[in-house]
Parts: sequence; C-alpha cells; structure tokens
Amino acid sequence: MQHAVGSPLPPPHQPGGAPQQQPGYLGAPSGPVQSAPQPPVPPAPPPAPQHAPVPQHAPVAQGADTTGHVPLPPGGPVPMPSAPPALIVPDPAATTLAVLLIGPAGAGKTSVAKFWADHRRVPTAHVSLDDVREWVRSGFADPQSGWNDHSEAQYRLARRTCGFAARNFLANGISCILDDAIFPDRPAVGLGGWKRHVGPGLLPVVLLPGLEVVLERNAERSGNRRLTDEEVARIHGRMAGWYGSGLPIIDNSQLDVPTTARVLDDVLARAIASPPKW
Repeated sequence: MQHAVGSPLPPPHQPGGAPQQQPGYLGAPSGPVQSAPQPPVPPAPPPAPQHAPVPQHAPVAQGADTTGHVPLPPGGPVPMPSAPPALIVPDPAATTLAVLLIGPAGAGKTSVAKFWADHRRVPTAHVSLDDVREWVRSGFADPQSGWNDHSEAQYRLARRTCGFAARNFLANGISCILDDAIFPDRPAVGLGGWKRHVGPGLLPVVLLPGLEVVLERNAERSGNRRLTDEEVARIHGRMAGWYGSGLPIIDNSQLDVPTTARVLDDVLARAIASPPKW
C-alpha cells in the first residue's frame, strides 16, 4: 500500500484486534477533542487588612505669624489675673503678670523693674517707656525741651509700642513689667492709655519715695535722663495725687532695690487676690 509523501503513517495494527484510531488522523471519530484535565486553581489569598492611615501633622497655614517653625499666638488684651481659692496664698513670683510701675524721675522704677524681672521663677520681660521713646534718634522730641504736640505724639507712639510688646509677651507666656512716669491729673499721659493698649489685667503700682531721695538719685544721672531740681520737685508734687487713688503705693525711701522688689511681690499678691479698681 502506498502513501503520499509527507503524510503521516497510520498506526501499526495490533495483533488480534482492529487498528486503533488516533485523534487527528483520518478515520478518527468526529466530535470535539477532549483536552487533558487542568489542575485545580488554588483560591486567591484573602486581602491584607487595611491599616488606618498615619495621621499627619497639619501644616502651618501660609501667612501665619511664625518665627522659624514655631507658630506664635497673636497678642490680645491682657485679662484680669484669676484670683486663687481663698485658702491658697497667691505667688506672684510664679504667676504670669503684666505690671506697670509708676513713679517720678529718680524713684528707682527702672532699677526695681529690672531686678524684679531678673529674679522671677517664670520668664519675665522689662520694657521701659523712656527706652522705647529714645528709639527715635533723628527728630527725637525731648520732653525736657518742652511738652508740645510733637513730644506728646512721640510719647503716645512709644506707649502704644510698649503695649503691643506687652500683649505679645503675655500671649506667649512671658510676664512683662513696664515703667513710666504718668500723672494722675493728665489724661494724655494717664492710666487710661495704658489700660487701652495693654488690657484690663494690667496691675499698676506706684513707687513714691520722699523728695530728698528723688533729688539725690536724680543728681547721679547723666545725659537727657537728668532733670533740673525744679523739674524734679514739680513732678514729685504732682505724683502725690496718687494718694487716695486706690492704687498701691510703695514708699521706698529707706529701701534698697532687692527689698523694694520683695515689697512689690507682696503688693502684687494682694492685687491678684483683689484687683485694684482703676
């Protein structure tokens, strides 16, 4: 039997039986070809548990008042210090306060304020109105040359600057003691402006030594901080108007600076427990 060249050979005959048919060859039974069974597909692993996203720190809003990377809370009016319970004695050395030290030239305001700020147990700043007023170099309106619209305008500007600084110090947990020579009978340089710029929580205290002591201390000064004896006596006489005002007054004629600072703490403790009306 002849076969075409290139065609597959039929399978050999098996002895004693009919020739076997192979799929794909001529003579194979018709119908779909059965494929070999496939191994079972393993089930998909369960999804991994979803973890809550790690919270991210909220970014600081653009344009916020910052120093480096530290946000600064805005300064607001200083509220009245909260009075402690009746059985607890207030400790002014550990309380955040805003204090205004009032007195004539030579009363020791700046020296006492610096010492008091240096020796507190909480951060404390000292701001002197005279220092701020002298930030103006060219065109400085020296009150010793006469009090006029120009000098009053610079005084008001310095007082507002001091109040702004005090409010920002207090808003950031830093106490502040300010000093100024203000008169009870002059609204332009009175307590009202300080209360407006700092807030109702400002605690005013008057330093008022005797005239002889003030004249002696003034004689030790130099530059534009030294006044004539006549001017010192005039200012001291006007400061006597604080008697009867309800403000606490410290006569530090016979007290050194550390002792006066301790007396100031005692006065402030009473002011915290019962704030003065002003």
